[in-house]
This record gives sequence, structure tokens and C-alpha cells, in this order.
Amino acid sequence: MRPEVAVTGLGLVTPAGHTAEANWAALCRGRSLAATDPELAGLPVDFSCQVTDFDAAAELGRSLARRADGFIQFAVVAARRAVADAALEPGAWPPQRVGVVLGVGANSLSTYVTEFGHLGLGRPDRVSPLALPRSVPSMAAGEVAMDLGAQGPNFITSSACASGATAVGVARDLLLSGACDIVLAGGSESARSRMTATCFTRMRALSRRRDHPQLASRPFDAARDGFVLGEGAAVLVLERLSHARARGAPVQAVLRGYGAGADAHHPVAPHPDGRGAVQALRAALEDAACEPADVGLVNAHGTSTPLNDAAEAAALTRVFGDDIPPVTAAKGVIGHALGAAGAIQAVYTVLALRHRTVPPVANFEGQDGDHKLDVVAGSPRPLGKGAGISCSFGFGGQNAVLLFTSH
Repeated sequence: MRPEVAVTGLGLVTPAGHTAEANWAALCRGRSLAATDPELAGLPVDFSCQVTDFDAAAELGRSLARRADGFIQFAVVAARRAVADAALEPGAWPPQRVGVVLGVGANSLSTYVTEFGHLGLGRPDRVSPLALPRSVPSMAAGEVAMDLGAQGPNFITSSACASGATAVGVARDLLLSGACDIVLAGGSESARSRMTATCFTRMRALSRRRDHPQLASRPFDAARDGFVLGEGAAVLVLERLSHARARGAPVQAVLRGYGAGADAHHPVAPHPDGRGAVQALRAALEDAACEPADVGLVNAHGTSTPLNDAAEAAALTRVFGDDIPPVTAAKGVIGHALGAAGAIQAVYTVLALRHRTVPPVANFEGQDGDHKLDVVAGSPRPLGKGAGISCSFGFGGQNAVLLFTSH
């Protein structure tokens, strides 16, 4: 039989807090954390969901904080938290057997805007020598490896907003192949730059509710009008179950299934029938040897955009028929962390299984269209079955689905 892959550690840095406990409490309250963002002042969309109370110098030391952009800082802190949660001692593990796979959706545009500004003014001498190492996506994984002494396979995955989920799925493959004994898997992103906000605004992807930002992110709601920019990082420690048990590790969940599929349809719009999402969902179920009836929770991608939510609802209806499991969507609370979103959702799915609870969707008042989901709203709901699915879908029609079960 194929080895099982255990989740033994969780690390989070999100707008909902820097611990699993703080994040879980915020999810269960079901209230959006969006607020006016000074970084975006003067733009048509000037609000976001921000990581607060994060002191990079205090967490990482002045040297690393200075040479790393926010998404790298978040990744290193989340990885440290996950390793501690897994009761691992980095100095005592075989470093060549420990891998790092992180999802990052894009370069750090804040740094690039600043440095290109120097070039535009004819001052190449003002461009920072740290411009590349502080902003290249792969440095998130590289800095985690340097910080923790992980010398195994080290890379990032980039599949737009599915990047974090893709990283977790690929990390599982490294364990199943025997290439690693431990993999730190997840994602990190800090998209609160003026350029990022402007680009998404020009695409009409962001909510325009600047007078009431706390009401802006409303996954699957009939009045949804776009997503809210977020940021953060999540890291899961993955091990073969036999390896985890041999060292007496705390097993929090089992990663049983991973599926992926492409829409092959449009650069930014999803296939209206959720074609690639359906393929990824079915592949994850088959990989896990689970039936749709075994699933007690869908942690939906749920961006709060009209097209994406409709396509996801269509995909879930095609896969689950009239018996769609309870649906939650964390972006109503923490916004959309882009390349990190799938990893954050993966951690939230593990927490839901651990607490046997499905958190509510913020700002959900009622859905429209032909597809009726069982959206959890208002207050948390008990989880009735032991499997949870986490869905992540990105630009380019890139889809990834993870299936977790209680251990």
C-alpha cells in the first residue's frame, strides 16, 4: 500500500493573527478584517486585509529583516512556527532529507516599483544591490532553508492563486517518492503594493466598496463585486505517517489526496462550467480513494468575484450533485492572499478537522444563480464527516485541490 502522509506542524502569519489559535478564533467569528490601507491611499481601491503587529526585526533580526521583502519575512516566521509545532529540532534532523516547497504567485512589486523609479530617473547607481535577493520568488524557499538548515530539494511553485496548494501537493509527491523524510510546504505572498492594487482594479477584479471595506469580501453572496487584497503565509510540516509515528510526532491530519487540472480556456476568466476545477476535484477524490459522500467540508476558493464564484459553484455541483457538503470560504475574513491563499486554506482545513467545526463565511446573506451551495453563514456548524477538501484556482485556469482526513 502507498504510504500515508501526515501533517505534523502548522505555522501561520495572516491578517487573522500569527498563531493557529488566533486564526481559528477569527474564522469562527466570521467577520471581515478588511480596513483602509495607508499603503494604498489615493487609489480607487484603498483598502485591504493586512498582517498587523508583525515586527520583522524582532522576529528575524535586523539583518534578515533588511534584506528580505515581506513575503520572505512571513515565510520564514511561518516555517519556524510550523517546525516548533511539529516538535522538530532543526539542528538534530538529517538536513539532506528535509525539503522546502513554497508557493509564491508573483515578484514583490513594491520593491520593483521603487527600483524601476530610480532607473526611470536615470539613476542606476541608486538601485539597491539587494533588489533581486529581497524580491525574487524563489528566495522565500531559499531563506527558509538557510534559516532552518534544510538541505533537501528546495524550490517554489507558481500557479497563480493555486500556488500554495500546488506546493503542498508537490511536497507530498517528494515524500511518496522517498526523496525526503520531511518537507516544509506552504506559500507566502504580500500583495499590498500600489501596482498590484492598480492592476487588479484595472481588471475590475477588486471590490469597490471603499466606504464599507468590512462588507467588501462576500464569497458566493449575490451582491459580491470583487475580492479584497490580502497577504500572509502558511507552512505545513509534512512527513510520511510511519516517520512521524517513529519519532512520536503529533499527527494533526492526513493528506490523502491531491488533484490538479487546467481549464485551457482563458487567461484570467475561469471556464464557466468549472471544467478544470471538476477535473482537479475528481482527481483528488480518486487519489484519496474517497467518495463524494465521505466529504464533510469544502473549503472553497471563494474569491468573491462574480465569475469565479459561479464557476466554482458549477464545479461543486457537477462533482457532488444534490448532496454538496457544507461550504466555507476564508477569504471573506482574511481577503485574498493570492499565491499564499491555497496554503492558508490548507491549514484552515486541518484546523476545521481538528476542531470538528466548519467556520462561517463572512458577509454571506444569500446566493443567486442556478447553483445552490450549502454555504455556512452566521455561526460555525459542527462537522459531520471526517474528510475536508480545500480548493484553489488561479489565473490561466490552473486548479489544485487537496483532500485531508482526520488522523
